[in-house]
Amino acid sequence: MFISLCKEAYVVDGRNNQSCMMPRDKYPKPLIFHDGRLAFLPTPLGTLYIFLWLPFGIVLAIFRIVVGICLPYRLAIFLGSLSGVQLNFQGCFPPPNSQHKKGVLHVCTHRTLLDPVFLSTALCKPLTAVTYSLSKMSEIIAPIRTVRLTRVRRQDGKTMQKLLSEGDLVVCPEGTTCREPYLLRFSSLFAELADEIVPVAMNTDVSTFYGTTASGLKWLDPIFFLMNPRPSYHVQILGKVPPEFTCAGGRSSFEVGNYIQRKLGDALGFECTNLTRRDKYLMLAGNEGVAHDNKRN
Repeated sequence: MFISLCKEAYVVDGRNNQSCMMPRDKYPKPLIFHDGRLAFLPTPLGTLYIFLWLPFGIVLAIFRIVVGICLPYRLAIFLGSLSGVQLNFQGCFPPPNSQHKKGVLHVCTHRTLLDPVFLSTALCKPLTAVTYSLSKMSEIIAPIRTVRLTRVRRQDGKTMQKLLSEGDLVVCPEGTTCREPYLLRFSSLFAELADEIVPVAMNTDVSTFYGTTASGLKWLDPIFFLMNPRPSYHVQILGKVPPEFTCAGGRSSFEVGNYIQRKLGDALGFECTNLTRRDKYLMLAGNEGVAHDNKRN
């Protein structure tokens, strides 16, 4: 039971004092959720490396944030790559359909809070992102427009419709991040709002710090991600969803959500699950991941 809660498991042979990592398929049950900032085994040498790297990592993260906020996209990508950030982009942005006055809805997998930022950078165009919860710090350092949702379905639908009438929009239907090769259940609200939907498969790779947390300080998430020596982002645009697989083509919003989830899962080699944001926070933090208004308490 203890092994099922760990990020990595090792089998130790006391006879020759050797250990090897346990294969993922040998785990008692699939590892989908885990928390903590360290992305490596904290051996004595690794712990020393952390303390030596921290001052450089903080300065590097500040530099990368300033570059992302203040400089044009092309220059930001160039300087970011010089600082160690790797941005891999595949696919091409489809031309807008002149028959529709609405913007394009980008549906992304959710790996970190920086997903919309890196998508906007890869496309070299400003986008608007919607989120259910965002710290003031993350809002301040975000180089793109961010709009908070309320979790009231009708009100959120109206907000997203208005944003789509103004331009392109980014949504992450999982509602929360997942580090492992799994996709959480998609909310179907986005499928009711747009006929032009572009799935975007996003993935990250870090070596030192995870840029996500359930029980820690959320405003530190982007900073920790950018503190990695060589963080990488993979952005793959899959092309517009065919009209026959949208709500306008006669599909229900749940069918559209499941179809896009499977399509993104296949592109990344991830397994689709029925687990939700609520499941993650109940398991890791003992709450439902909803920020309550202190004024009402």
